[in-house]
Amino acid sequence: MKNIPELFGSMVFNENVMKERLPKEIYRALKQTINNGVSLDRDVADIIAAAMKDWAIEKGATHFTHWFQPMTGITAEKHDSFITPGKNGSVLMEFSGKELIKGEPDASSFPSGGIRATFEARGYTAWDPTSYAFIKDGTLCIPTAFCSYGGESLDKKTPLLRSMEAINKQALRILRLFGKDDVTRVVSTVGPEQEYFLIDRDIYKKRKDLVYCRRTLFGAPAPKGQEMEDHYFGHLKPRVSAYMKELDEELWKLGILAKTKHNEAAPAQHELAPIFTTTNIATDHNQLTMEMMKVVAARHNMACILHEKPFEGINGSGKHNNWSLSTNTGENLLEPGKSPHENAQFLVFLCAVLSAVHKHQDLLRISAASAGNDHRLGGHEAPPAIISMFLGTELAEVLKSIKNDSDYTGMKKETMKIGVTALPQFPKDSTDRNRTSPFAFTGNKFEFRMVGSADSVACANIMLNTIVADELQIMAEKLEGADDFLGAVNEVVKQAITDHDAIIFDGDGYSDDWVKEAERRGLLNLESTVDALPHFIKPENIELFKRHKIYNETEVHARYEIILEEYCKIINIEGLTMVDMVKKDYTPAISKIQRCLCDTLIAKKKVSPDIPCKAETVKLDRVAALADKIFETNNDLDNALKNVPKGDVLTRATYYRKTVCPLMEELRRHVDEIEADSDREFWPVPSYGDIIFSIK
Repeated sequence: MKNIPELFGSMVFNENVMKERLPKEIYRALKQTINNGVSLDRDVADIIAAAMKDWAIEKGATHFTHWFQPMTGITAEKHDSFITPGKNGSVLMEFSGKELIKGEPDASSFPSGGIRATFEARGYTAWDPTSYAFIKDGTLCIPTAFCSYGGESLDKKTPLLRSMEAINKQALRILRLFGKDDVTRVVSTVGPEQEYFLIDRDIYKKRKDLVYCRRTLFGAPAPKGQEMEDHYFGHLKPRVSAYMKELDEELWKLGILAKTKHNEAAPAQHELAPIFTTTNIATDHNQLTMEMMKVVAARHNMACILHEKPFEGINGSGKHNNWSLSTNTGENLLEPGKSPHENAQFLVFLCAVLSAVHKHQDLLRISAASAGNDHRLGGHEAPPAIISMFLGTELAEVLKSIKNDSDYTGMKKETMKIGVTALPQFPKDSTDRNRTSPFAFTGNKFEFRMVGSADSVACANIMLNTIVADELQIMAEKLEGADDFLGAVNEVVKQAITDHDAIIFDGDGYSDDWVKEAERRGLLNLESTVDALPHFIKPENIELFKRHKIYNETEVHARYEIILEEYCKIINIEGLTMVDMVKKDYTPAISKIQRCLCDTLIAKKKVSPDIPCKAETVKLDRVAALADKIFETNNDLDNALKNVPKGDVLTRATYYRKTVCPLMEELRRHVDEIEADSDREFWPVPSYGDIIFSIK
């Protein structure tokens, strides 16, 4: 292996490559586009494209693709070769500025939520120069946005870029008031921690539910799970260590800042964490990380499982979204400063987040809503579905003192005019962490822990950027033109704390008492995707997105339709898989168990009619009773799937949630009960013990 600095970014058309290969005036023009959004002339684009093509060919690339992120949750790419017909049957290798800047994939085959009719095929991809091009599998990949013929966003990148522009605009207004005239750009930054499971691929292929649904639909608990707490941060098994080593190398080649790797709490569960970077790049990198996790796992004869709850009874997998705000001058706006003035600025941004999270709990919950995550949220490894904010003891006390106009006595420092003791050198680890909190302040960033492991982080950060931008706008309008600026800051901060401190909670998010307390505080408890999604199309939320030019009304409704439609499809596939497994795998196995018990009974009675045969009789009665329940429940599930109502998408999603899901849970319960009491030789699929302890 090359040394890491030489390996890192070796497959990326990054800043160093641009400086080396582009003429100075072309490089400056490109930087103007990246930093200030200045459009590129066609002649400039042609020169950039030629340099990009030459570099890619030297790296072994033969094709190029516009790499984009449609509403499928994964990435998409259509590959075109560089070849162009030459003279006498020869070919030339060409790549134009037009091909770099714009592509035309078929838009009708991607989810559009009604924006596009099937016969309206035209869609466009547009180059995102703020995210570097890279080479993957011999193809030059150009990160792009994806939109319809009418200009509506059909992807996750376009609204993310819009949200980044919104928060930049409003944050700059606040910083100007604090005299930060040297700041020309504010960006949100993200470091998404990625949890995942690794299992043996041969075992994976024997489970239809894992192959079709990415999670087990049946499975009795293994005798040992994670009770011993011996897997977390434990020694890496040789196969896992080899996998992680190759994964790091592949990610480093792509310029992805893979930093931390370790075993997670559940057997076969692991985590990879990157270093922070700009949000749109972090989103691109996380999509690539998930892809490479699966590709590298296959090379090691393993399967990488990214589902939020692949195994019942043990930890699920999330994606902790570590979010902050940084200036082009290197300042983290969520880090307390070294002077009273800097701390006043910190408190404004902190209170903007506080207000945003309280006012827009529904949007944050929606950003983590999916069929898979519904199984995870509220489990004892994930936050509950109720949004709350954890600040830590010391910072919570600071806000309390501001609200009550009292002195903060926790630290003896200079008192600010805004009514609180200054907090220079505020300790990052001033309190213990709360693992049950969905949204926790961790020193200089907020960690949003609800996001599911298979999700794109784009949606969570679109929501965060937008709602915080809105609060910063409200604050800026109050502060601009104030005669007494620090007095106005005091009023704004105090009002935010007074109106929105109901969202602050540092207790046990899993307790029944918290559910009651959250209701008393007026906090939302949106337990499922079906409960959460109708909030997306509330008039006030549509107006919020329109106000900051994130989505228009059509785009909001499209995403509402797409997410609920995906929910319906996932539950339908899972239900059909369960019916299929019961009919073709479990029912024959249960019949063999019954036949074996009957044969044993008959054989014993032949030897001695007086033998009571209690063990066989009791077990046969139990298996027969469960077999009847399985037959009946499976028929009920089969019929329920055949009779899904034809109404709107919310009607169908509600039907799946309230009718289909309970039948699936009941069917699983009966099958798992028989599995727990059956001889291994009769059971048709690998058990939980086989799966989660498959990697030696």
